[in-house]
Amino acid sequence: MGDFDLSVIIDNLPFLWQGLQLSLLLTFLAVVGGIVLGTLLALMRLSGILPLSLLSAGYVNLIRSVPLILVIFWFYFLVPLALGRPIGGFYSALIAFVMFEAAYYSEIIRAGIQSVRQGQVHAGQATGLNYWQIQRYVVLPQAFRNMVPILVTQGIILFQDTSLVFVVSLRDFMTVSSIVARTEGRLAEMYVFAALVYFVICFAGSLFVRRLQKAKTA
Repeated sequence: MGDFDLSVIIDNLPFLWQGLQLSLLLTFLAVVGGIVLGTLLALMRLSGILPLSLLSAGYVNLIRSVPLILVIFWFYFLVPLALGRPIGGFYSALIAFVMFEAAYYSEIIRAGIQSVRQGQVHAGQATGLNYWQIQRYVVLPQAFRNMVPILVTQGIILFQDTSLVFVVSLRDFMTVSSIVARTEGRLAEMYVFAALVYFVICFAGSLFVRRLQKAKTA
């Protein structure tokens, strides 16, 4: 480590920043899409309508039983076949992340919904609201307030998982760091820097989660 050269990091910062932007963008879009689809799956699971419940449960159990990298491969090769045209690595990866994360968010959201007291549901029924209206106006607002810390935690895990997009030739932060490490012949500098960036972002997210948990219990 005596010849540790910081200049290789400084000289390649614009390239590294492009990779980090891709990782952050993919994380943000996948979190939003995963929460939306996960909420729908959770509501289907709890609806009491057997076909919807079975469909949701089957999807969640299937997706959670396979590794993420396999799901990325599925959508990278299958989506273009279904559409009859290529859609690019970014959109294939995004669809894969949304579909994969939705299965995990679904279980988180289902637990959050079930944590809301039944008295709230009965009160909604007493006012004439149907199932979907009760969920939208009564249950989900309360459930999401309880779920925010764990939703953020899942988002942190997702940010780390974006490093898998190298398999579809996307240049995320980890891939870009590896490219610079190989081309410059400075593996120690680049991998230490990459680890530091991941640590800072994930640690900041963990501190945010702790703050949310303290605010919730205050």
